[in-house]
Amino acid sequence: MAAVVLTSPAFAQDADIGSLIRDLSSTFGQSEAGSDANATLSGRIIQLFALVTVLSVAPGLLVVMTSFTRFVIVFSMLRSALGLNQTPPNMVLNAMALFMTYFVMQPVFEDAYQAGLRPLIQNSITEEQAVMAISDPFRAFMYANTREKDIALFADIAGEENPDVAPASPEEVSWRILVPSFMISELRRAFTIGFLLYLPFIAIDLIVASVLMSAGMMMLPPVIVSLPFKVIFFVLIDGWYMLAGSLMQSYLPYAGGG
Repeated sequence: MAAVVLTSPAFAQDADIGSLIRDLSSTFGQSEAGSDANATLSGRIIQLFALVTVLSVAPGLLVVMTSFTRFVIVFSMLRSALGLNQTPPNMVLNAMALFMTYFVMQPVFEDAYQAGLRPLIQNSITEEQAVMAISDPFRAFMYANTREKDIALFADIAGEENPDVAPASPEEVSWRILVPSFMISELRRAFTIGFLLYLPFIAIDLIVASVLMSAGMMMLPPVIVSLPFKVIFFVLIDGWYMLAGSLMQSYLPYAGGG
């Protein structure tokens, strides 16, 4: 639009760029004088800067503050247990983990929006108050799904007093301690679920290998024969239904306003 205006003949004949900028500056100054527009504009600039910052670190926040990590690790271990290298592809697994994460975290997102983001947009609270209100639902969710043992570990390393005493509320745990504690709790649960997924498929591999050994077909790789049996076994027990339901039910209900 700027290029079209600047290259038009009428603009070249009737206006000067310098005078136009001065006119706009004087008009802006007159419209802002004696009002709260300056404060409003500054608040909007801060909000825009905060939005750009959040969008730039959104992938990291998705990993460290939501259920995404547990879902994607379990799905990857399931694919390895089945013996399928690229099926389902990474895009499918990540998309499924992302939408399941939204399903689990939806009450947290709703509370964060109602308590922090919406009042900030309406200019009813300050930016500092909005940050606290938005982060509190995530803090409560992470605290509810973190082991006390993990919190005590990082509290002890951080040199806090009485690290063995469990915090009475999420507000008593700092982000410095809560985030890594939540991460190792998620990794532990994800690997535990992955181990339980491996067991039936390892049993199928052992049975197939024993049968092939007994039949004298030692040159035939057991993986080739066991792969269709593992796939049909997973389909017959409705594995995706059971796995998705168990993963989402593994999270403690969020005791927030939603």
